[in-house]
Amino acid sequence: MTARTVFLFGTWTLAPDQEPDAEPISYAMQCAVCGSSSDTSEDAAVGQRWTFQHVGRHPSHHTFRETITRPWRTWMQP
Repeated sequence: MTARTVFLFGTWTLAPDQEPDAEPISYAMQCAVCGSSSDTSEDAAVGQRWTFQHVGRHPSHHTFRETITRPWRTWMQP
């Protein structure tokens, strides 16, 4: 038996997945000082509120990063 390779050439498209069954976009905030994170939520305000709670408990932690998880999909043009 021999190995076989199949090549598929075409034009592919990449776009955010907006199909009805797409995963939801989710958001979380992370403290860049200590690495603590908010819960992940479909509502960006949840993580943003968490930053104020966190800085209230840790007054020297002023830097945060936002993680956004956005589903994407690809398809080949006919």
